[in-house]
Amino acid sequence: MNARKSKLGFVGVGYMGRPIARRLLESGFKVTAYDRDGGKAKDLVRYGANVAQSVSELAVGCDVILSCLPSDEAVLDLYRGPNGALANASPGSVIIDMSTVYPETSRELSRLGSERRIRVLDVTISGSVPAAEQGILTLFGGGDQECFAAAQSIFRAIAQKYFYVGPSGSGATMKLVVNTLLGTGMQAIAEAVALGEKAGLDRHRLLDVLSETAVVAPAHVGKLQRAMNGDYSPQFPLRLMNKDFGLIFYLAAAVGARMPATEAAFEVNARQSEQGQEQDFSAVILQMEKQAHLGRES
Repeated sequence: MNARKSKLGFVGVGYMGRPIARRLLESGFKVTAYDRDGGKAKDLVRYGANVAQSVSELAVGCDVILSCLPSDEAVLDLYRGPNGALANASPGSVIIDMSTVYPETSRELSRLGSERRIRVLDVTISGSVPAAEQGILTLFGGGDQECFAAAQSIFRAIAQKYFYVGPSGSGATMKLVVNTLLGTGMQAIAEAVALGEKAGLDRHRLLDVLSETAVVAPAHVGKLQRAMNGDYSPQFPLRLMNKDFGLIFYLAAAVGARMPATEAAFEVNARQSEQGQEQDFSAVILQMEKQAHLGRES
């Protein structure tokens, strides 16, 4: 799979899909895009993309199909059925699903692909929109190891690091492990910020100093810097963090793992999400500040 020979199809050009597809185009890959919102796909034409009018049209003309979709249902709807990608892709082609889904969904997709001699990788993403724009994502791959190795020219175009972690479903599982830390870490930061403010520290100085400490993960540093300016515009929306928490709990129940800190983080995340705005998941800072303010009043 290389830029001179492979014809890539990309389905789902939303928050993460669009910058990833753009990186591939800028790296010299031939990319055909499809999105249910046709305007999103057409926006990539200026970078050299072709636009497919349907999933079946895209699948027929591509060697590799990448997808970045918001839910398990959307992934299965894309690939299954007579008009789906699997029914219209050629034997020997490759699917790289980058969506955050339940591991069993990835395994089901792999099983359906093998029936048609189509190889399927679940290659999940760690990183926000700015990381995707800069091509410095981290990827976790599940599926056939040789197929994963063969796709490295694609991964190099969009990621700084990429890891093969095991058979089908492993990439999806690793993403849920990582997002457990992402969500609970953000909640811990929100609580710490609210504590510092309530104890009299200047908010701007507090956030600035926290962002310079070793205890704040790189994924959260940018969130603190944006919070200084009251910027909670979505890079990774609350609703998607909420969805991922649901997948995490489903997996935890299946394997018998206890998740008390994650349950607490989900509760606050869900409460802020109920405000109805499309905000970044770092907006849990606002929720904890609000609770601290109410506590002070009482």
